[in-house]
Amino acid sequence: MSTYVAKPDDIQRKWYVVDAADQTLGRLASRISLVLTGKSKPEYTPSMDCGDYVIVINAAKVNLTGNKLAQKTYNYHTGYPGGLRQINYATMMQKKPERVIELAVKGMLPKNKLGRQMLKKLKVYADADHKHQAQQPEQLEV
Repeated sequence: MSTYVAKPDDIQRKWYVVDAADQTLGRLASRISLVLTGKSKPEYTPSMDCGDYVIVINAAKVNLTGNKLAQKTYNYHTGYPGGLRQINYATMMQKKPERVIELAVKGMLPKNKLGRQMLKKLKVYADADHKHQAQQPEQLEV
């Protein structure tokens, strides 16, 4: 008996919408990454992008546990010598609340071309409005 390998024509992509209001960031990100990778489908193939599209709304209302509101930091480098910069979670939520969920999900995806392709199927919005009504997204329970 041979192992099933999905072909590009066999993949059926769905659109899901997730409400991030009052959800814990890490648990939300892990569920989203499962849907993006396609591991929640029976036809999952590790070498192919079998996942679905995910729309996250109300990203500005996501929660963290413990004292992470004051302690969690995001690091990036400008490319210049001594260019390491740090932004704490509270500042990031004021400036770009969508980026918080994007970075959490990005850390749970593969670190290669396939992971970058999967991340393009994630659409995050700070409020309850999104522009993907034409795709008729289904509600995804987290």
